[in-house]
Amino acid sequence: MARTIFIFILFMHGFIHLMGFVKAFKLADIQELTYPISRASGALWLLSTLLFIITAALFILKKDAWWMAAIPAVILSQIMIAISWQDAKFGTIANIIIIIGIVLGWAAWNFNIKSQKEVSILLQKANFNTEIITKDHIISLPPIVQKWLERSGIIDKPYIQTVHLQQKVKMRTTPDGKWMPVNAEQYFTSDPPGFIWIADVNMMPILHLSGRDKYQDGQGQMLIKALSLLPVVNAKGAETDQGTMLRYLAEMIWFPSAALNYYITWEELDVNSAKATMNYNGVTASGIFTFNNNGDVISFEADRYYTRKGGATLEQWHIENSEYDIFNGIRIPIKSAVTWKLKEGDFTWYKLEITDITYNQR
Repeated sequence: MARTIFIFILFMHGFIHLMGFVKAFKLADIQELTYPISRASGALWLLSTLLFIITAALFILKKDAWWMAAIPAVILSQIMIAISWQDAKFGTIANIIIIIGIVLGWAAWNFNIKSQKEVSILLQKANFNTEIITKDHIISLPPIVQKWLERSGIIDKPYIQTVHLQQKVKMRTTPDGKWMPVNAEQYFTSDPPGFIWIADVNMMPILHLSGRDKYQDGQGQMLIKALSLLPVVNAKGAETDQGTMLRYLAEMIWFPSAALNYYITWEELDVNSAKATMNYNGVTASGIFTFNNNGDVISFEADRYYTRKGGATLEQWHIENSEYDIFNGIRIPIKSAVTWKLKEGDFTWYKLEITDITYNQR
């Protein structure tokens, strides 16, 4: 709704500027404008209209840089309004609304630019291994892990070194909170291990959150900004390092060859479960994978730090996987639900669906 209203304001404000052009060139009698307007001024009124129409078109097309066209539109508009202040002063209200939109548009653009620069750095560090995976590579692993890796389709294929995936997400911040839609994409590298998750959370019609979760060089950082502008969360430190490492460990099910990397060791627990321990850059984290009889990963659980007002506490973090699909010859689970198993009760806060995934692209 807010987006529709903003588009309406852009178009209406732009077309109102046509009145100055029409009066200057005597194309109609505009009684609302009592002061004479020269043809030169009339041409500038017309230019303002065109700039606002261009801005609206770019906004409709969801071009991140739409605000760049809005800046000269507003500047020229306000100059013309000042010249004809008595007749056009109320146009300033529309310009103020558009300026607010420009600030928010710039903030979203700036957040995305910085995130994409981080993605470029992450992908540039990826070491590509052209070696083909054979059954000999998995022979020392627990039988159920071998079964999973064979079923996933990695045998006779090269190692997956980079990943880019799209997610359709629902999340909430409290156990009884409203589910909020999220558009998210994520990038991974396998060697060295790392990821960057970028998301836009629609909290309500005029409020959204921009999120970026990062794990790189063994360190994590979660950054969330309201309206892409105001920092809400900027978490870093030992607890975040452990949490992002666990996230990487849990999410390698989307690029299964990562299970063979030197920084992960496996321990058989029973015929359908195995413990994976990741040790990288001085940080260690472990979690338990559970598989069905066919070898599909059905869950992951670990102790992870849960943020509370009184300080973070170690709580059981559980991920349930369901439905499977094949992307580029690799079979992966495409739906997951993330639950905190707290003393107060289970809190399922994040549900995702993988809609697209590509491998080994820089």
